[in-house]
Amino acid sequence: MFKTLKEDIEVVFEQDPAARSYLEVILTYSGLHAIWAHRIAHAFYKRKFYFIARLISQISRFFTGIEIHPGAKIGRRFFIDHGMGVVIGETCEIGDNVTVYQGVTLGGTGKEKGKRHPTIKDNCLIATGAKVLGSITIGENSKIGAGSVVLKDVPPNSTVVGIPGTVVVRNGVKVKKDLNHTDLPDPIADRLKALEEQIQKLQTELQELKEGKKQNEHSAL
Repeated sequence: MFKTLKEDIEVVFEQDPAARSYLEVILTYSGLHAIWAHRIAHAFYKRKFYFIARLISQISRFFTGIEIHPGAKIGRRFFIDHGMGVVIGETCEIGDNVTVYQGVTLGGTGKEKGKRHPTIKDNCLIATGAKVLGSITIGENSKIGAGSVVLKDVPPNSTVVGIPGTVVVRNGVKVKKDLNHTDLPDPIADRLKALEEQIQKLQTELQELKEGKKQNEHSAL
């Protein structure tokens, strides 16, 4: 246990150049507090003391702004930098040497049972505001760009950006050199465009019906 606690502190110095002393890190780093609280809550959770585990996680959430379900499995040397707004779901599995930033969500996509949260393999980095949703796997040494929404598996050694998340680098090689963020799919805009075209079509048909009715009236006269 003490070895794990020491590793949690050491990774802060490795990842954050603003860390100056052990006392400062232990007393002021909310990400570290959230991880330690989770390790305690998870120990109770594994022993089926679910209420106590959830109570600890909620108290931690109140003080740190970081919500980690006590059922989540987190490996060694996990680092949460500027963690406000981080959410980690119940069936999430996180490997070793993983870093996440503020606003990251490792969540589900619905009310399905069983494994419904992502698996994050070793040495991954998930940047500010990224959303990784569903029972998917982020491969080893991968990076998720800020603000990305990832809904599908990511191969190892990849970089993902955009909404929805698109692999742009794999094994150090660009996958799609002509990536343009202004051309990323926008399902809402596509749907609105389809509705607009349908309305225009209905308006045209209605106008034709009106003109046909007028012609019939003139013919009758």
